[in-house]
Amino acid sequence: MSIEENKRIVARFWDAFSKSDYESALALLDDSEFTWWIAGDKRKFALAGSRDKQAFKELLNGVAANAPDGIRMTPSAWTAEGDRVAMEAESYALVSGKVYNNLYHFLHVVRDGRIRMVKEYLDTTHAAEVLCG
Repeated sequence: MSIEENKRIVARFWDAFSKSDYESALALLDDSEFTWWIAGDKRKFALAGSRDKQAFKELLNGVAANAPDGIRMTPSAWTAEGDRVAMEAESYALVSGKVYNNLYHFLHVVRDGRIRMVKEYLDTTHAAEVLCG
């Protein structure tokens, strides 16, 4: 697949995610070889670590329960090369009455039309306070 096609797949994922259309977002993830890794120290930030597709789906269910209007993700910059698509973004959500507004860097690996891996870098302190507090 071309770099532009890979970017479109990643953009479709984040568009679906931002609309809380998690089934459409999950359909863009590889079924057998998928990992979502979130930066941070697991002792201080419960969401840190690696998840397979099923565990990531469970994480999304938690998002849906705690942020009923979802988390809007607004991309601000893209860099792509080969099967790697990097994206900077800003989030906004109301989570249990608190504003969640974070800055991110995501690295996606896209192969054969599916997202196979995501690395998520964010302000873990803010995320822990609002999402896990």
